[in-house]
Parts: sequence; C-alpha cells; structure tokens
Amino acid sequence: MPHLLIVDDEPSIRELIAEIADEDGYTVAQAGDIRQARIQIERQKPDVVLLDMQLPDGNGIEFWKELELSGTEVVFITGYSSVDSAVQALRFGAVDYLLKPISLRRLKTVLAQLKGMLKQPPALASSDCFAKMIGKSRAMQLLCAHIEKVAPTQATVLLVGESGTGKELAAEAIHLASPRHDKPFLPINCGAISPNLIESELFGHEKGSFTGADKQHKGYFERARGGTLFLDEITEMSMELQVRLLRVLESGCFMRVGTHEEIEADVRVIAATNRNPEQAVASGALREDLYHRLSVFPLELPPLRDRDDDVLLLAEYFLQKLNEENRSAKVFAPEAKQAMKEYSWPGNIRELRNYVYRSYILADDVIKGDFNSFELEAHSAGWGSDILVPVGVPLADANRQLILATLKQCGGVKKVAAEMLGISLKTLYNRLEEYGSNGDIDESSSRTR
Repeated sequence: MPHLLIVDDEPSIRELIAEIADEDGYTVAQAGDIRQARIQIERQKPDVVLLDMQLPDGNGIEFWKELELSGTEVVFITGYSSVDSAVQALRFGAVDYLLKPISLRRLKTVLAQLKGMLKQPPALASSDCFAKMIGKSRAMQLLCAHIEKVAPTQATVLLVGESGTGKELAAEAIHLASPRHDKPFLPINCGAISPNLIESELFGHEKGSFTGADKQHKGYFERARGGTLFLDEITEMSMELQVRLLRVLESGCFMRVGTHEEIEADVRVIAATNRNPEQAVASGALREDLYHRLSVFPLELPPLRDRDDDVLLLAEYFLQKLNEENRSAKVFAPEAKQAMKEYSWPGNIRELRNYVYRSYILADDVIKGDFNSFELEAHSAGWGSDILVPVGVPLADANRQLILATLKQCGGVKKVAAEMLGISLKTLYNRLEEYGSNGDIDESSSRTR
C-alpha cells in the first residue's frame, strides 16, 4: 500500500485528508509542522506528501527543497486564492496543488491519480521519447532536458514558438516520457474547429442538446481519459470557452453540453501558441488567469535559424524518408547544403520539409544548388512588402488589413497566406468569413497557379 504523509497545521484538514486517503487504500501519517514531519519521514519514507506551503516553523517549499526525497511525489496545499504560489510550487517539483478550502472531489481525484502513477510501468527510454525530435544543437539539447524534467509531473505545460517549430512533436515527447505514455495522446487545433462546435468537441454533448445533436457525443476530455490532451493555438479560443477550460483545470471536472452532471477529467493538458503569450494577454486574446494556469512550466521552442547545423540533419532525415518510400538514392549537392545553412527559414521545419519534398521531385539524382536558390528566392519574395496602419486603428481592423494584404500578396492562395501569417488554414477561413470577404481573389484562378 502507498504511504501518505500529511503536513498541515490545521488538525481538521489533516483528519479529513487522512480519512479519505485511508478509504482509497493509503497508509497515512500526520504532522502539524516541519519538526514533526522530519520525525515521520525518519520513521517511514512516504510515497506521497501533501504539504502545506505555510507552516508554523517554516516554509513548505523550502522544506521540500531541503529534503530531496527521490521517488516521493509532493502535492502542495495553499490557502492563497492567487495561482502565483501554486505556479511556484509546481516549478519546484510538485505534481499538483490543492487550494483551501479543499474540494473533496478534487482531493479524491488527486489521490487516485497519484496512486495510479505509483503503479504505472516506467516511462519509455529517452531515445524513444525523442525519436521524432531530430537535432543535436545546444538549443535542442536544452529543450529535451527540460522536457525530461517536466514530463513525470502533472504540471500543465505551455509551448511557445513560431509556426512550424514542432510544438506538437514536443507535446508528444512530454506524453511519451510521462507515466501516461500508455494512454491516449490527442492533439486538437483550437483554430481549426468552428467556434460554434469547439465546446462540444472538447467536452462532448448530450443527445438533443442543440440542433443536429442526434446522439450523445464524447469530447476530447473524455476520449483522452488517463492520457494527454494537446491544445494547439490556444489563443483562438473564445473568452467564454477559456473560462470553462480554466474551471476544468482548477476543479478537475467538466460537464457535457446539455447536462449538469459533472465528469472527472483525468487528463494532463499541454497548450501551445505561436504568439507571444504576454502580448496575447495584453490584447485580450488570452485570459491572464488562464495564461498563468497553463504556463506552470513554459517551454520555448527554438526557431530553425537558431539551431546551428540541425537544418542539415533534418533535411537529410526528410530526404532519407523519401528515398526509402520511393526506393531511390537521391543526395544533396554541397552547394545545396550550403544554401540551406545560409537561409533563415521563416517557416521553420515545416518550410524545410516542404522544400526537401519539392526539390526531391525536381531532381534526378542530385539535388543541386540551383533548385535551392530558385525556390528560396521565390519564397522569400513574398515577405518583402509592407502595409501602413495608422496609430489608433482598432486591433481588429489592423488584423483585417494584414490578413487581406497577405492574401493578396499570395495571389489568393490561402494555404500559403496562412503559413505566412502563422495561423491554420481553418483560422484564415474563419477570419475571412467574419470579414464577409473571400480575399477579393477569384478562387478558381488561384487553383491554376
């Protein structure tokens, strides 16, 4: 049986937790302060510690840092309504935190999750977790080291990086290196789902809850039960839905659309954005409280231009895959490699992959520098124009001007415009629908390009 140590100066809270933990199959020890906690730890090393952040004889976080108990999971208890202290706790190794007054439902969920973690088989080896993350640069080594640190915890992670930097691969690596690796990993692009359907897609709906709901539907939170849910383009969520997501993260429960019955959310959430999150908060695209709750452990993915020779490793990897699929043996000429190293790759890994694919199709046996120069110059030409937006213009109007100007620059090819803007194709269509515009470009003519 797992052993639980409860460290809190309020006897009523200790007794409540002890009673519930005993019912859930834990052996329990109690301590009212740090001195008593040290005595209990010497008697029996706990598997789990529920630790108050403020104790009569010291700070709970500092005490935990001094202990350095390997193999022991900690959950901090705090009476602060602000999440700042909770964020600090999770960054110091806690798998979760509980706010006072403690929700009994939340407490049972946390204890059950911890018990499941203790029974889980070990996570996959690092080489397996990072198999899809190609690169040996210092930036990638640091990213993988941080992933290894945060993966075993239950902390929410916010991935920040330019479009095409591989945020979904990083999220999957976190999942594979976590105790949840044998459960589902479900990615969802918040900008690729209609705003009218995203609530139903996330939380599910009951039959008859709205027009067209002819049967019960389980949302991503239910389908990912026990696993990891990756929310990409989190800033594309409506404010109302952001409130619901925050409530789920805080309470550990959600409700399907059309019912008031709560369902336990046994899911680890990883979010991502290609925007500066502080700027998104300032512009009103992201709630500040949700941002702090999601960014318990923020990770910034490096752009390809900052990854040294990783561009060549990635290019060779993509080319090898194409050679294997088509039973060919094409190679890069030295001048092609040099051109790839010197290019800035504004579209990052996605742009590089597309370039290798195009060059592979064009080349006979050797991918030469002339293909490189032609393709790179053609792509770069689309980034040279400026638009002037007067100071004081509402942000929504400025966004509209930028989107329509970019679409015009791309000759109406929406896929290319979306890549240049760093948004999904679905998000671009949604914006154009809001503007009541198709970009003033004849779609049939753009297809013939």
